[in-house]
Amino acid sequence: MAPCDYLARRAASAPRPSDLDAGVRVIGRVLVVAGSDSGGGAGLQADVKTITALGGYAATAVTALTAQNTLGVHRIVPVEPEFVEEQMRVVLEDLGADVIKTGMLASVAVVRAVARAAARWAPGVPLVVDPVMIAKGGAPLLAGDAVQAVLDELVPRAALLTPNAPEASALTGVRVQEPDDLGRAAEQLLLRGAGAALVKGGHLEGDTIVDVLRTADGDEERFTSERVLTLSTHGTGCTLASAIAVGLAQGLTLRHAVARAHGYVRRAIETAPGWGQGHGPLNHAHPLEPRPGSAQGTREALH
Repeated sequence: MAPCDYLARRAASAPRPSDLDAGVRVIGRVLVVAGSDSGGGAGLQADVKTITALGGYAATAVTALTAQNTLGVHRIVPVEPEFVEEQMRVVLEDLGADVIKTGMLASVAVVRAVARAAARWAPGVPLVVDPVMIAKGGAPLLAGDAVQAVLDELVPRAALLTPNAPEASALTGVRVQEPDDLGRAAEQLLLRGAGAALVKGGHLEGDTIVDVLRTADGDEERFTSERVLTLSTHGTGCTLASAIAVGLAQGLTLRHAVARAHGYVRRAIETAPGWGQGHGPLNHAHPLEPRPGSAQGTREALH
């Protein structure tokens, strides 16, 4: 079964987004294949927090260790490709996954190991590819020669790609400088075999951020929001991709998964704790905050 067919069948029996917001317990299994961020703002840590906060179950395969904080990446220790593949195998053989989400893959060998493991042990499982290339502070997180490997090995398998503007340019050769360029880059990724592409415009200038979602059936939708003036934006790409991945794992349609993810990320930015001297972390746990009228909120108000 093709990944897009798998997603369509799950979406047909999915709970409504309003049900999810109302607290209905829905578990979706997401295997995250990405690097570790010791500061907790991005990478696996952001992925796990996001998936958990939105009611899903996160398993992980670690591709690299980083010594990282809000000021930047200070050191990277890669994980052997064979061990990345083994982590994926033992999770998929036992726990399974409804979606696989990739982040920092670092090298050609790791990209190929991930593609090999997904094809062998999860051939029908949708793949959400966040092609992480550069950290917020500017450190390279993907070797230059690995870009072609991503195009050859992962893009044709992806149910969804979530590049930002610079990543989309690197993958397609399209100069992404205006919102209309986002759609052109997305179209090039679809021509490479991706099921859908969400090209993010947060790196473009302007007070309004535009993300463009284009699917293989020709549909295009724009998601717009006013830019929040803050330094608390570390890990927004990882967080958005994982929020979409867990939505798909829970059976939401692609559009609903993207819309819910955008709302989740915006609120996480707006309520960020403001920690660190550089680009600070988001508030991934905001869905767990007591709501007015809830039993916990009432107890706290009485005290």
